[in-house]
Amino acid sequence: MNFITMLEQISSGMLNTILIFFLTLIFSLPLGWIIAFGRMSKNKILSSITGFIISVLRGTPLMLQLMVVFYGPYFLFKLPITNWRFPAIIVGFSINYAAYFAEIYRSGISAIPVGQYEAAHILGFNKVQTFFKIILPQVVRIILPAVTNEVITLVKDTSLAFTLSYMEMFTITKQIASTQTTLMPFAIAGLFYYIFNLLVSFIMRKLEKKLNYY
Repeated sequence: MNFITMLEQISSGMLNTILIFFLTLIFSLPLGWIIAFGRMSKNKILSSITGFIISVLRGTPLMLQLMVVFYGPYFLFKLPITNWRFPAIIVGFSINYAAYFAEIYRSGISAIPVGQYEAAHILGFNKVQTFFKIILPQVVRIILPAVTNEVITLVKDTSLAFTLSYMEMFTITKQIASTQTTLMPFAIAGLFYYIFNLLVSFIMRKLEKKLNYY
């Protein structure tokens, strides 16, 4: 197999890798807010349950979570999982990263001085207005570096989709490397991850500079 053919085959998996990346962000970023609010709730039961869920998701391997999400419907309810592979990957990645984002959001909200809330109350803002007009813009600026780190990690973690035999880039790379007995596919895959992360880092740095008004 020549280099061009090898690159074409790996490129087909790149699209699936990119799709996993973007769909995970689309679902995990807003889900993280829901979990964060549950974790910060004054309801002790809700806060405790949410805290336990976060602890489990952060304390167990993503690979294990993917396998549980994929095989769970069959073992628990005897449901067919023929067409469940890709949705299971997105669900597994999304809930895992939502747990990490939730803790990042919570730390950002906690970093806002209480005086901000009191000042907003004096100015006549209700709780919703206070959060979206005063608190949220500051929280976003505070948490952006931590979110950037998680997004970069996500780029690399997409390779774990091979656990469920999904034909993303790393799965195809392993197959080519084993059949052709060469390290070239790994070099191509490594270059893709590196360039993808450079692009993500560039975009996030631009966003940080835009929000850094101090």
